[in-house]
Amino acid sequence: MRDFSCPHCGQRLAFENSLCLNCGSPLGFSLAERTLVVLATDAESSAAATESGSTTDAGGGAVSNGDGTIDAQRFRLCRNQHLAQCNWLVPLVDSSDGGPLLCESCRLTRTRPGALDGKWLVAFAEAEAAKRRLVLELTELGLPIVGRDRDPADGLAFDLLSSAVGQVTTGHRNGVITLDLAEGDDVHREQLRVEMAEPYRTLLGHLRHEVGHYYFPVLVTDAAMVRCRDLFGDPFADYREALDRHYAEGSPPGWEQHYVSSYATMHPAEDWAETFAHYLHIRDTLDTAAAFGLAPAGATLDRPQLGRAGFDRIIDLWLPLVWALNMVNRSMGHRDPYPFVLAEPVLEKMRFIHELCAHR
Repeated sequence: MRDFSCPHCGQRLAFENSLCLNCGSPLGFSLAERTLVVLATDAESSAAATESGSTTDAGGGAVSNGDGTIDAQRFRLCRNQHLAQCNWLVPLVDSSDGGPLLCESCRLTRTRPGALDGKWLVAFAEAEAAKRRLVLELTELGLPIVGRDRDPADGLAFDLLSSAVGQVTTGHRNGVITLDLAEGDDVHREQLRVEMAEPYRTLLGHLRHEVGHYYFPVLVTDAAMVRCRDLFGDPFADYREALDRHYAEGSPPGWEQHYVSSYATMHPAEDWAETFAHYLHIRDTLDTAAAFGLAPAGATLDRPQLGRAGFDRIIDLWLPLVWALNMVNRSMGHRDPYPFVLAEPVLEKMRFIHELCAHR
């Protein structure tokens, strides 16, 4: 995650900002350019377009006349601006009626709470905020994001559901990621974390894990399957049998030497998804730390870190950073933010995922 600033006054901004609190400029996030820009008024846009010929680039990004201002006649904020607190931009050329549409992240959501379900709409906004971080990281990794509109059978989609209306099981099936919005409630989530003896449980963590399932068939082609089986086991082993065994017997003794979490021991598919999620945790946290000067400047991942050496560099930078973060949290009386051990077999699995992503 980058360190953002207002193009007009230089005020530091967060990824979620839709307004500069210093100069009052309205802001929008451009995924194509991965930055926050200022939204001009219609009158300002007309004047700027006349003077400079402002337009869009070939990739759909917004091109300003050099001052970080976006043409409001060509772009609007996502239609979920208020419903999901979304600050992403939408090009009006995508709309047949000239009205605002959903952004790249929001359009992936297939199901959400009803308009009158106030409590769950708050949780929905929190889930969408986590999803925007996920979509940005996947984009930076260069992983394909194919929605249901392009692939109705297996495209990526999100069902963000309320367990108040019926039983909801967080999971993935044929490209559809289902998330129980109750996970946005701190008390509910903490109760589950304790009951399931998990050291870490967050909305973003759930999304990263489930999207790992989605990318398994995308990344693990026939050529990579032999290596995948060597590292993770048979991904097509009976899942129900593995699930029953896991909840009846628990994790095997000494699992920490081979798996990133106890849940990863349940089935090779879960081992893959857990390892994939941790790879995303590490990348994004390290990148953010570098952007804010908490890690060497070379730790930023805006350039590809290719091959075995690239992954080893990521881990060499990650280990001292996460040790420091854990110690800082302990000084504040909090739990470690990353209470995991990365044994060599775990790193080998993660290195495999890194190399698959890098060769996309």
